[in-house]
Amino acid sequence: MPLLPMPSISDTFSPEQRIVLHEGDSHDFLKGIPKNTATLIITSPPYNIGKEYETRTSIESYLKQQEPVIGELVRILKDEGSLCWQVGNFVEDSEVFPLDIFYYAIFKKNGLKLRNRIIWHFGHGLHASKRFSGRYETILWFAKSDEYIFNLDSVRVPAKYPGKRHFKGPNIGKPSGNPLGKNPSDIWKFVAEEWERELWDIPNVKANHPEKTIHPCQFPIELVERCVLALTNEDDWVLDPYCGVGSALIAGLKHNRRVIGCDKESEYIKIAKERITDFFNGTLRIRPLGKPVYVATGKEKVSQVPDEWKVKKEVE
Repeated sequence: MPLLPMPSISDTFSPEQRIVLHEGDSHDFLKGIPKNTATLIITSPPYNIGKEYETRTSIESYLKQQEPVIGELVRILKDEGSLCWQVGNFVEDSEVFPLDIFYYAIFKKNGLKLRNRIIWHFGHGLHASKRFSGRYETILWFAKSDEYIFNLDSVRVPAKYPGKRHFKGPNIGKPSGNPLGKNPSDIWKFVAEEWERELWDIPNVKANHPEKTIHPCQFPIELVERCVLALTNEDDWVLDPYCGVGSALIAGLKHNRRVIGCDKESEYIKIAKERITDFFNGTLRIRPLGKPVYVATGKEKVSQVPDEWKVKKEVE
């Protein structure tokens, strides 16, 4: 990673800044950001599952708490901008509440239009005992208007049959696919060589992932990169209102975007600052694009198996 000049990190928003990182309540912070600022808002909000940074409550109360924040985000979002909301499930007494379905009505009420419901599939996670183990989450991609940024060529993947040609009709003999590659689709599967295959397989950040910090629900940087490349242009603002340890901010900075993050946990903000500094120093550990996901041979000793493969029971 090349060494880059380190911009200053501001605690408050200013149009002249390139990095804004605020410790505090997201709703209060968002009120100070002018309307029509961010081109991309991308986040994974608290799931209301009792993590250390949240207080578990009823699904109704949880969604009601999120509505004012979403209202501010829609105000901040540019007309040509996009909002990506990554969520899993809320589970209560072994009953699953799919959060993306509950959230859809809130965003629709705020005038946003759903462009894709993206499935993020990953191979490893907690193991359930009373139902099938969950191995995917969803990203709801909303646009504010019909004139939204979508740079498909920036995220195309190689075609399965790159030399395929039309065998009949007026285009007989001509290539049948786009020479730049194909659309990666709305299923993002995190497998080997994710930038070189039809489906991206980006592992969730578990125990031995090189990006792992103390955060229990950490974004993989490469998950955000596809959204940054497709939905923004250079120098645009990327906002994460629940930024945790700053993975979304680093994904934006990697591609010369300006970034805004907020989190109420001081420890996460501290780590986010350290990771951003390490990024500009060229010392940040980032999982290399295209690195194969660990595949078991069946001959490993227990000590050789990655921690992320070891069985952990999901809280029912």
